[in-house]
Amino acid sequence: MGRVYLVGAGPGAADLLTLRAARLLAAADVVFHDALVEGDILALAAKATRIAVGKRCGAHSTSQRFINKRLVDAASRHEVVVRLKGGDPLLFGRAQEELDALAAAGVEVEVVPGVTAALAAAADLRVSLTRRGVARSVAFVTPRCGEGEPPHAWARAAAGADTVAVYMGAGDAEAVAAALAAHGVPRERPVLVIESASRPGVRSHGGVLAELPALAARRGGGPVLILLGEVARDAACARPAASPRTQRSAAR
Repeated sequence: MGRVYLVGAGPGAADLLTLRAARLLAAADVVFHDALVEGDILALAAKATRIAVGKRCGAHSTSQRFINKRLVDAASRHEVVVRLKGGDPLLFGRAQEELDALAAAGVEVEVVPGVTAALAAAADLRVSLTRRGVARSVAFVTPRCGEGEPPHAWARAAAGADTVAVYMGAGDAEAVAAALAAHGVPRERPVLVIESASRPGVRSHGGVLAELPALAARRGGGPVLILLGEVARDAACARPAASPRTQRSAAR
């Protein structure tokens, strides 16, 4: 029986992978990867069989139960099995279901953390999520509910935090804005919509909560994060500085 590694692919840029993640990809026999994992990251798994098992809103996706079964089956045939997840495996990645299924099957598992989108977006915009005198708490939330799950109080948690990172909320921006306002978040609270954090095509649109639906409507096809709070005020009209990745892309 082999071992399964739940590896964080980070927000997109290959050079934000951890050294451990890169080493495991190079050694992998098979890699099950999310839809948003970039090709230059997958290229690190040069000798592995690469299998897409991603989930994207509004598109056909692989069921979680089937992914669990494939991981168990792969561990019975291969020594190094990598489950490559966007961002960090333990943040909105349904990792616990995979961990539980593998444990029930007696498969050894290791989790390798990755950079989550909120931290990559803050880095791109040079905005501290915990700015001294402004923000002492950060909430990572999502309005998304799985099929059959009861509603949860994500907006209540967001209303109680100084800085809020909303994952998988851009497609329901109007409902997100309404829910936050209903829980007492001022409609003038600064907000940023960041698309493709850490990637050469990163861009952001800033405004206030009341403008969130219009800001989200300007997004393209990349992954989007919503950042809410006073820490976003100074960055509301900012654009990410050109990084070495962006400069190299422009040069080509």
